[in-house]
Amino acid sequence: MEPNTQIRNYSKVLDEKYGVEGTPERIAFEEKAYAYYTGQILEDARKKAHLTQSELAERIGSDKSYISRIEKGKTEPKVSTFYRIVNALGLSVELNPAATEK
Repeated sequence: MEPNTQIRNYSKVLDEKYGVEGTPERIAFEEKAYAYYTGQILEDARKKAHLTQSELAERIGSDKSYISRIEKGKTEPKVSTFYRIVNALGLSVELNPAATEK
């Protein structure tokens, strides 16, 4: 069996699978994707900080299962909890204006 070497237009793939941008199905997919990406970023940061899920949970006054659900993208922390996690990991959040097209 030969590998698939075709270049795919993933915008089209997403449109076909989840609907075009702005549809309820696409919005739901994007929200799940953002939760997953956020969880992966936090998991990577936790590991770089050499902390276990239990240690991070203790630092923010939570439990290991909550940290696990966040890292798996199963739940999204409230903004205040997100900032507690970021601070516990020794990170900071910086907000910058989005680049605009001319």
